[in-house]
Amino acid sequence: MIGVIDIEGDCAEWDFPADPGAVRTARHVVREQLGDWGLASLGDITALLVSELVTNSLRHASGPIGVRLVRPADPLGTLLVEVSDPLPDPPLARAAAPDDESGRGLQLVARSSRRWGTRQGRTGMTGKTVWFELALPG
Repeated sequence: MIGVIDIEGDCAEWDFPADPGAVRTARHVVREQLGDWGLASLGDITALLVSELVTNSLRHASGPIGVRLVRPADPLGTLLVEVSDPLPDPPLARAAAPDDESGRGLQLVARSSRRWGTRQGRTGMTGKTVWFELALPG
């Protein structure tokens, strides 16, 4: 379920079923791929943010969940991370109360990444992609 290709850098993509085990598997493959790319120092934060977004997808969508990492060829660039699902509605950030058990995932993504956002699925496809960027270690 992985394909690494050269596109002005490297790209790795996975598709996961809408199954609770997808969160653990996504964390594992993301950390492994970053290690292979020499970016293990980004493993913890990337795995945490991917975990939050995959969990959101599992809660709200009922279809395959895609995870994609793009490492730029420019060592001063940013790591692009995308999580896609078939639900077209963009996620809504909300302010979680101190005792709430959920509602902090998008806040965590926003505060931990350089930039983040959402976009519609690829042309001819339904769904959405939530993406974020992390600065490469320098």
